[in-house]
Amino acid sequence: MSVLLEFLLLLSTLGALALYVVGRSIVVIGPAEIGLVTKRVSRRHNTTDTPIAFAGEAGYQAELLMPGVRFKLWPTYAVTRYPWVQVPAGEIGVVISQIGDPLPTGAKSAVFRPEFGNFTNLRAFIEGRGQKGVQRPVLPPGTLAPIHPIAFLVITASKAYGRPVDTQILARGPLSPASFGLDADQLRVTVIAPDGAMDVVGVVTALEGDPLGPADLAGRIGGFNDIASMEGQPGITDSELIEALLGKKNELHNNYQDFQAFLDKGGRIGLQHDPLLYGAYLLNPFLVRVELAPMLVVNQGEVAVIKGYVGLPTLDTSGPEFKFGSIVQPGHRGIWREALRTGKYPLNPRIYAAESVPTFILTLNWAQANSVAHNLDAQLSPIEGKSREGFIFKIDLQVQIHVPDTKAPKVISMVGSMQNLVNEVLQAAVGNHFRNTLQALEAVRFIETRDQVQAAALEAISRYLAAYEVETRGVYIQDVTFPQELVNVLTRREIANQEKATFEQQKDAQTVRVDLEKARGTADMQAELAKAQVSVDINRARANARKAEADGEAAYVRVTGEAEGSRRRAIGLGDAAAMEALGLAKAKGYEAQVASLGSTPTAAVAIANALSEGKLDVVPEVLVTGGGGALEGLAATFMRSLNGNGEAKAPK
Repeated sequence: MSVLLEFLLLLSTLGALALYVVGRSIVVIGPAEIGLVTKRVSRRHNTTDTPIAFAGEAGYQAELLMPGVRFKLWPTYAVTRYPWVQVPAGEIGVVISQIGDPLPTGAKSAVFRPEFGNFTNLRAFIEGRGQKGVQRPVLPPGTLAPIHPIAFLVITASKAYGRPVDTQILARGPLSPASFGLDADQLRVTVIAPDGAMDVVGVVTALEGDPLGPADLAGRIGGFNDIASMEGQPGITDSELIEALLGKKNELHNNYQDFQAFLDKGGRIGLQHDPLLYGAYLLNPFLVRVELAPMLVVNQGEVAVIKGYVGLPTLDTSGPEFKFGSIVQPGHRGIWREALRTGKYPLNPRIYAAESVPTFILTLNWAQANSVAHNLDAQLSPIEGKSREGFIFKIDLQVQIHVPDTKAPKVISMVGSMQNLVNEVLQAAVGNHFRNTLQALEAVRFIETRDQVQAAALEAISRYLAAYEVETRGVYIQDVTFPQELVNVLTRREIANQEKATFEQQKDAQTVRVDLEKARGTADMQAELAKAQVSVDINRARANARKAEADGEAAYVRVTGEAEGSRRRAIGLGDAAAMEALGLAKAKGYEAQVASLGSTPTAAVAIANALSEGKLDVVPEVLVTGGGGALEGLAATFMRSLNGNGEAKAPK
């Protein structure tokens, strides 16, 4: 009976033990969990330096238990449940491998191969010669993956996954970003966005890669060989060279997110040439650091002159006559000959310095009040000078200058900055000119010839600034503060002038008064004056009428007489012509008679004709006889009666 009881007790004990072992061997893995299997007993020994067994050796097993009910014989195996790695939105997961080949000397991160995926295939990682340490890619937000907790540690901003095998890490306390020298913000997605009203870029520093060249301040994949090759092509402009410099290399490595590609393409450690633009980036904080810096913004009415501290060797293009530094093509070290115009440019401000040059008309005030458009005249004050007599003047002055955009690089090469142009060049030139001018003039003379002084200043300052490629658009004396002694003298003089003007006005007033009295007297006699004037006008009109009437009669008589005279003259001229013709005819007749008859018979014939026509008296009023007889006397009388042209006179 006792044996039976002992057997039953043993059987029940073995049954209870079996139930206990079975109960301990059954493991329930949750839907977002994995089971890490640890083998306690094995004939095989792990001969590698990895804490994970891949061939059934004792220790952490490579195969994980996935969600569900699983059976692992206890106590040969122990199962520990771990959560799946989950990366929240806005965070990244940095993966640190505790297995694999050791890193080469000097390396800070492990080489990544595409077959590693998101590190869930442990055997592919080992067979692909994965390395221990920080892995170059990061897990993006939203990742949910069953990653081996012993093979890999995963750090996010809010939680850490895995179990460190390094006792030093365990000694630092619970696993967290601080265990690796990081803070939570470094494990968030890097966001480049405007900082308020300021535009920014992300200046990148790579923490791994081959060292920079001996003359390089920043790394650029391929250096500047692409710029050098472009310069050799015909027709390439400076603008195209600038465009090639603006972040084109970021396309080769997905903006530093593919750090393995960055290294494979020749990326180097240190400051990087190409900054990051606006966006969200998954950057490994162990390999990439980003610092926000202001973006180069060139506003309307200005240009930006670029000073390049990296690039191809300096090759001056300004010509031998320019002695104030080097002007180079974009891509070379030195001052670029092409200034940047209105726009926004993602240039790295750590390796390119931009000097803003206003191209609008720049007004500078030598006064207590400064310009509101800029702050270049903040250190300018009224010009103080001394006249020839020793009076001290303070002059408020305004000077307008203009820097042509094409000349801006040379201006900056000569003076360094616009502030230097104002403080070092203009202030000395303008101040000395006006002090010299004042010293050569008397105070009153300066006041009287202010316009001439201003014009001379414009000419002198224009000539001076032309040597700096700066145009002078105007010089204006705004105000002059006189010394009190001179003010008193000028005040007394002005009072005297005002008194003189007052006396002149009083004199003019008296003259006006006399004219007024005269006008008043004239007004009082205006009625009689008007009557007399009317009478004068009437008499003048009557006289004019009589004169006109007489003139008319005289004109009538004159015209009538002239007409009658003309008539009579015409009749006389006609009669004379007729008589002349008749006389000529008679003369010819007489000449013929004389030729045929002789003179005496011809005379007798004429007398007979005259007597017959009754044109000759038979008995003359006075008879004079001579020795020739009566016939010769009659003939003589007849001949005297003829006109000088041979014609007979008409009887009275």
